[in-house]
Order: sequence, then C-alpha cells, then structure tokens
Amino acid sequence: MTDSTWHSANEIQGIFDRIAPVYDQLNNTLSLGQHRIWKLMAVKWSEPQSGNFGLDLCCGSGDLAQLLARKVGKTGKVVGLDFSQEQLAIAHQRSKEKYPFLPLEWIEGDALNLPFADNSFDCATMGYGLRNVTDIPRCLGQLHRVLKSGSKVSILDFHRPSQPWMRSFQEWYLQNFVVPTADKFGLTEEYAYINPSLERFPTGSEQVKLAYQAGFTHAIHYPIAMGMMGVLVATK
Repeated sequence: MTDSTWHSANEIQGIFDRIAPVYDQLNNTLSLGQHRIWKLMAVKWSEPQSGNFGLDLCCGSGDLAQLLARKVGKTGKVVGLDFSQEQLAIAHQRSKEKYPFLPLEWIEGDALNLPFADNSFDCATMGYGLRNVTDIPRCLGQLHRVLKSGSKVSILDFHRPSQPWMRSFQEWYLQNFVVPTADKFGLTEEYAYINPSLERFPTGSEQVKLAYQAGFTHAIHYPIAMGMMGVLVATK
C-alpha cells in the first residue's frame, strides 16, 4: 500500500464523523438491505445469553449494539464503544427515542486501548471496525483481554473473495456502484477508501492466525455474501 491509500486514525475518525448523518441510509442502499441479516448472524455467533454483559466495539450508529442488547435482555447490559463523536450522538439519540427499554450505554473510546478491566465481558461484537483500526493485532489483543474465559467475539467485515472472478466483481461493485452512490451524498472520498482498505486487510485465514496469536483458544472465519463479507468468531 502506498502513502496515498493509507489513512491514519485521525483521518478514519474524520471519515466516520462526516458520514454519520447518512451512514445507515447508505448501508441499506449499498447492501440492498442485506447488512441487517449479516449483523443478526454476527450477534448469534457471539452467543449472548440473558443477563450477559456485552460489548459492541466500533459501534457506529448502534444498530449492532441494539441487536445484542435485545439478546441480553433487561437483566443484562451492552456497552457500545466508538471513537466517532458524531456516530455516538446518533446512537444515543436513536436508542433514547426508539429503544429506551434496552440496556445500552455509549462510550467514546479507543479500540486499541479499551477502558475496561480484564475479564469484563460475556460476549462481544464488532461490525466493520477491524478493517479500520491501525493495529489489528493490538485490537484483537484488547478484545481478548476484556473478554471472560470461554466468551466469544464475533467480527463482521468486508472480505476479499478467494475466487478471482468474485474479487473482480467486488472491485467493480465498489468502484461502479458504491462510490457513485456515495457521490450523490457528497461523500466520494469517504467511500473510495474501502477498496484500498481491503488490500491491506487480512484474509479470513490470516485473521484466524492473528486471533490465535492474540491468545484466543479457538477461531474460525465464515465467508458470507459469496465471500465478499466475512465473520471471524474467536473464543477466549
């Protein structure tokens, strides 16, 4: 990757602040609504139980966190953490208006330096965040640290398909559908970064290796959406 395609943590934070007002609308459009199904899958694989203390890392506008909160119920609690103030503001307002009954808390923080004690959480999710952190091994290490023994984290993100033709289709889709659609919202540069970010993002098998290196006792990667998305499930 060249310097022109690399984004610093501050640049990525700025991107997510700017796209916050239309983030959910664009997600619906660009995934044809399929992101809802993928997020339900991610929550299921984290194996939340009633009364659990859950974490949604890089929570964005909070839709994955609220799905997790529904599973842990009123006797549990879910913390959504993100470094984007604008995304958190939307998450807080939405949960206040639409889901006041859900046990949710929103925290501004750094995925590479989580403000939680060791062995705090019973389950964790992360949606479209791992690809954007500047130090993936450190992020996985932090998740391992704050999870209780036997607990699972489920990480949903883009994935590079193993088949050359699907990878070509993915590149075409990003350049000819995602970027032009984002351009209608004045967010061309903000979404053009996805394709180069995929070039540096570990493949599913590489993510599994990194999870083991972070200390997880078991890890498996599930390709979904014809390999264009994937879910890493790791057990402490």
